[in-house]
Amino acid sequence: MKVTRTSLPFLPLCLPFCQRLLPSRVAGLSMVLLKATALEIAILAGHLLLYPSGMAQERRTAPTPLPPDTTRLPTEARPPVVLLHGFIDNRSVFVLLRRNLAQHGTQHIESLNYSPLTCDIRTAAELLGRHIEEICERTGQDRVDIVGHSLGGLIARYYAQCLGGDQRVRTLVTLGTPHSGTRVVPLMNAHPIVRQMRPESTLIEELSRPAPGCRTRFVSFWSDLDQLMDPLETACVDHPDLITQNVRVSGIGHLALPVHPAVATGIRQALDSDTPEAHATTVGASNLTPAPTPTPASTKSDMTVA
Repeated sequence: MKVTRTSLPFLPLCLPFCQRLLPSRVAGLSMVLLKATALEIAILAGHLLLYPSGMAQERRTAPTPLPPDTTRLPTEARPPVVLLHGFIDNRSVFVLLRRNLAQHGTQHIESLNYSPLTCDIRTAAELLGRHIEEICERTGQDRVDIVGHSLGGLIARYYAQCLGGDQRVRTLVTLGTPHSGTRVVPLMNAHPIVRQMRPESTLIEELSRPAPGCRTRFVSFWSDLDQLMDPLETACVDHPDLITQNVRVSGIGHLALPVHPAVATGIRQALDSDTPEAHATTVGASNLTPAPTPTPASTKSDMTVA
C-alpha cells in the first residue's frame, strides 16, 4: 500500500549528501533506512510523552446503544475490539490507532494493560481470557477481535490457540509479534518474558504443536525494517492448522506499526472481513497485493509505505 511520504523536514538536507557518498542502489536502501529510523525516533519521543497517560487502566463502561433508525435494515453488531500492548509498554501506544478505528465505525474499543511485572506469557494469557469474558458479558457479544502489538500479539495468540480462546476471539491481528521467537538483544535473557520469546523456548514450541479446529483468524503484519525481529520472518504466523494471513510492510520499523495510517487501514480491512476468502479479497482490493498461489489456510500480502 503506497501512501504519501512522511513529513520529516530535515531529510531534504541529508538526502543529497548521502546520495553523493553512496552507490545508487545502496543509497536507495540507506535512504529508506534513514527515513524509517527518523520516524522511529520521532514516534519514540512522542510515545514517551504519552506514556504516563496510559499507565492506569481505562474505565470500563457498557456500550451506549445507538438510537433506532427505521431507514436502515438491521445489521449484526461488530465485535468489540481489544487492543493489547507490547513489552514494557502500556495502552498509550494505541492512541492514534484507536482514534482511527473509532472514526471509521468501530463502536466499542478497549485497551488493556497487563502488569509491567508480568513474568510469564501463559499467566498473562489466562488473565487476558478473564478480561475477555468480562467484556463479552458486559457488551452482550459472544466474540471479540484483538489487535496485539509485539508481545501483546504473542499473549493473545497463546490464549486463542492453547487456552480455548478461539471460542471468544474471532480475529487476532498481530503487529511485529515474534511468533517463532526472536534472537534480538541477547543481554536481555535475564528477563523470563524475553527468554520465553526466544526460538528455543518451551512456549514457542507449544505454539508449534497441532491446533486442529482453531476458529480464530490470524492476520500478522510484519516489517522488513523491524529492528526487534531476528529473523524478520519470525513475525509471520506459520502453522498448518491455523487460518492465517501474513502482510509484509516495507519502509517502517517496529514502533511505527501501531501508529502508521497505512497499517491502520490494513487493520480495519482485516477486522471488517468475516471469512478468510473475503479477507484476502478485501485486502487485495485496497492496494495490498496478495502473493501468487496462496495455500487454502494461508495468504500473503505486501504493503509498501513510501
